[in-house]
Amino acid sequence: MQEDSDDTDRPGDPGRFLTRDAGLRIDKAAKRCVDFSVAVVLPAGGTGERTGLQTPKQFCTFLNRPLISYTIQAFERVSWIENIVVVVAKESVDLMTDILQRFQHRKVRVVPGGSSRHRSIFYGVRALGDVGDASASVKPEVVIIHDAVRPFVEEDFLYEIAMAAKEQGAAGAIRPLVSTVIASTPEGYLDHSLERAKYRASEMPQGFLYDVIYQAYQRCSESDFQFGTECLHLALQYCGTNAKLIEGPPTLWKVTYKQDLAAAESIIKDGLSRSACVITGGSDPAVELASALRTAMDMELDVVPDVVGHNARCLTKDWNFIQVSTSGSCPSEVEATIRALESANRAALYPVAVVWVQLNVLDGPSVSEGMAEPAAFTQLASGAKLRNILLYGIQLRHLKETGYWERSVGRVAEMASALIRDRTPALVGQLLQA
Repeated sequence: MQEDSDDTDRPGDPGRFLTRDAGLRIDKAAKRCVDFSVAVVLPAGGTGERTGLQTPKQFCTFLNRPLISYTIQAFERVSWIENIVVVVAKESVDLMTDILQRFQHRKVRVVPGGSSRHRSIFYGVRALGDVGDASASVKPEVVIIHDAVRPFVEEDFLYEIAMAAKEQGAAGAIRPLVSTVIASTPEGYLDHSLERAKYRASEMPQGFLYDVIYQAYQRCSESDFQFGTECLHLALQYCGTNAKLIEGPPTLWKVTYKQDLAAAESIIKDGLSRSACVITGGSDPAVELASALRTAMDMELDVVPDVVGHNARCLTKDWNFIQVSTSGSCPSEVEATIRALESANRAALYPVAVVWVQLNVLDGPSVSEGMAEPAAFTQLASGAKLRNILLYGIQLRHLKETGYWERSVGRVAEMASALIRDRTPALVGQLLQA
């Protein structure tokens, strides 16, 4: 029997960020158990013609990472899923293997695909049960089939699909139709329309007993292989297995068009920007600024003096860090934070945002005393960027005798929030003035 648990050996991920009750789901998952073996097949051999891009959409990148890597991670973080087979076009095998290595994906192997979607899925299913393959384990009891370009599937729903497939032999996700379906005549006129309330859109994931989906593919026709698109129909037609249909969440949408890639990136960024760790160095002015930022910024903020000892937990919890310095022009404190992030391997999967706020409390109208040299900061940021750490700078000059502290805090909060949310590469290494 397998129980859900956090995988502490992997770099942390915001994988449970897709709905606002993410924290509640972790507790639910801990009580759940799966007492049968489950594996996944991800067909990823499409050419992505509808995106209008030369690169197949599963290999298109955002935040320095290909789309398919996000989908793999959605399954990889589920402890009760034992194996993942990714099926790609033969010419993409080397590319896919490189992605697995670069982003440290485990329990995943690559299988060359066929000339059609169904044939590729069959090759993936067959690979899971190939006892003659040294890299294959014992065939799973349940197989989940999912599109490689649907990266936002959640564990709760996977569990529903897996359990229904185990009990019924097959199960699949459905969603309400958003448009009315019509049939046209050969001349291009309306023939009839379907009553939308009676129909549903078939989605992924779909789950099957291994023997059901394997036998369905063994028995299906060449026409099914070449032109078919629905795995549930094959299970019904060739094995007599009527699938349990489960309405899925809105997050099951598929990246189909170019604008969908931008939407996927926006969802990832939103999940990454919900919290931050403010590092003060222990100085009173920095602690005062951190306390004010807690009120001014629309995100959860942890405030710590450093990231050593017990405070090092922030390195594996947060994706954003605000380093407040008041100790002169040398950015040694933020440099130490960057080294700590590198040692924790924090940026292996997602870019980490570090905002260095240099707070210079002035007695008079000086505008240059104690402020960092742009060249040194830019050099530090350039090196960090190579390791997927995005370093931004904000300089705040605050006159003690002025009454504009609240306004200054507001500017810093607005700028830091935007830098964390947008993660704009062009602003890396820039020292912005608050």
